[in-house]
Amino acid sequence: MTIRYFLRKIFYGFTVIWGIVTLVFLLFNVLPDDPARLTLGQRSDLASVENVRKELNLDKPVGMRYLLYLNDLSPVSLHKNIKDNTAKYKPYLSFHIGKNKELLLKNPYLGRSYQSKRLVWDVLSDALPGTIILAFAAIVFATIFGIALGVLAALKKDTWLDTSAILASVAGISAPSFFAGLLIAYIFGYVLSDITGLSMVGSLWEYDTFGGRYLSVKNLILPALTLGIRPLAIITQLTRSSLLDVLSQDYIRTAYAKGLKKYQVIWRHALPNALNPVVTAISGWLAELLAGSFFVEFIFSWKGIGKLTVDSLDKFDFPIVMGAILITATIFVLVNMLTDLLYTKIDPRIKLR
Repeated sequence: MTIRYFLRKIFYGFTVIWGIVTLVFLLFNVLPDDPARLTLGQRSDLASVENVRKELNLDKPVGMRYLLYLNDLSPVSLHKNIKDNTAKYKPYLSFHIGKNKELLLKNPYLGRSYQSKRLVWDVLSDALPGTIILAFAAIVFATIFGIALGVLAALKKDTWLDTSAILASVAGISAPSFFAGLLIAYIFGYVLSDITGLSMVGSLWEYDTFGGRYLSVKNLILPALTLGIRPLAIITQLTRSSLLDVLSQDYIRTAYAKGLKKYQVIWRHALPNALNPVVTAISGWLAELLAGSFFVEFIFSWKGIGKLTVDSLDKFDFPIVMGAILITATIFVLVNMLTDLLYTKIDPRIKLR
């Protein structure tokens, strides 16, 4: 049953990704600007523009371009012009099929940047680790403090600690990321920078004129804090409400009647059964943070997919934008699939069907 379930989820995931690929392609192909002109610049001659249009398949009908686009994105694709495509895709494996045809096993080909002429995959690969590190740091911060505050609020129900936790979580949910980012950057990165030692902008890797590249973990603190505020607030409220519901169940009273200590009842029996909605929130927020840290990365000049996408939009570098959308959508689908598997590990009562 589990295999059938995951096959169905994989099918749904591919359907979602295919829909996004189609939408991205349609948006790209109804743009008023000529991609060939964007690639070469406005001062390019007509012959060069026509050559680039042919290279980008812009001289073909929309339907044919769509099929070629899917063929480029597919990790297994069929091609003619063997030598040209082998140099273009750098496949892992290739199989000859008939005369002058070849089946390639390759990375998805996302095209080349209009500005740098680099492969889109290479550009995104440089930026993706920054986004992943930032998203994981934010969700770890939100998870640890959110669960701790939620448990504390539930155990101290109707006290000032409970009220303070609720008010703080409401404020965290209400604060937009771009506003919180500007406020946190100004206070801790500018006004109190002498005390905190933090900067308003910076990436994980910095460069020194004499020392070369070095790791700067402190630059991660402010963007991770900003990105983690809203999920922390959600996790706090979910943990509190779910734990209060579990603590009212009969089996908790039975555990106390058996003589178990309070911390044993909370950590061994109550909290694991209260974590299902929390895990849902954590997984959903992780996928959202991976896909939606655009404003935070831009505010703190953090080198990641979000900042790269914003900069590419400003420069009309649409292949980068398209590739970033496809990668974030794929990550979102994969995280949701892994979440379902995680449910069965947390609560054995849940069966995948």
